Amino acid sequence: MNTSFNILELGQDDLRRIAPPVSEINDPVLQQKIDDLITFVQQRGGMGIAATQVGINQRFFIMSSHPNERYPYAPEMPATCVINPEIVWHSAHTEKDWEGCLSVPGLRALVPRYQQIQVRYWLRDATQVETTYEGFMARLFQHELDHLDGKVFVDRVESTMEMMTESSWRSMLAEKSKGRDNNGTTV
Repeated sequence: MNTSFNILELGQDDLRRIAPPVSEINDPVLQQKIDDLITFVQQRGGMGIAATQVGINQRFFIMSSHPNERYPYAPEMPATCVINPEIVWHSAHTEKDWEGCLSVPGLRALVPRYQQIQVRYWLRDATQVETTYEGFMARLFQHELDHLDGKVFVDRVESTMEMMTESSWRSMLAEKSKGRDNNGTTV
């Protein structure tokens, strides 16, 4: 059991690798990696993590959504391993929202993502899933899928004016919770 992974960070070449598909879902070694990553993401209080973020060059990620300080509007979703994911359809409409990433510490950015996606993937018990996600869950799925394709959220940012440090982002959230926007205007 290994739950003390080293997270690859922006600038490390392995983070930019495109992960090959998983060929044997029932492989005991893969199943142990899945268990370890689920434990890891739960210990970190994260929403998800891609295998490639911890140097596992296989096409799977963990989604584990729950409301927290950073994402109070996040829906509940138990930790789920998503294997060989693909987007089979997406809405024309995109929305920008704030994202951060364990592989890009200290930075937040407004990232455009498809608002609704239809996806296909396999669960760890080799069941195939075809479902639709929208809003936050669509964003989370796309964020993690990007990692499997060697991309990080900053690659999708349209302007550096839509990026800020984690501490500035937290200050902005605190001001919004007091009923003010970034310019001090009451909202």
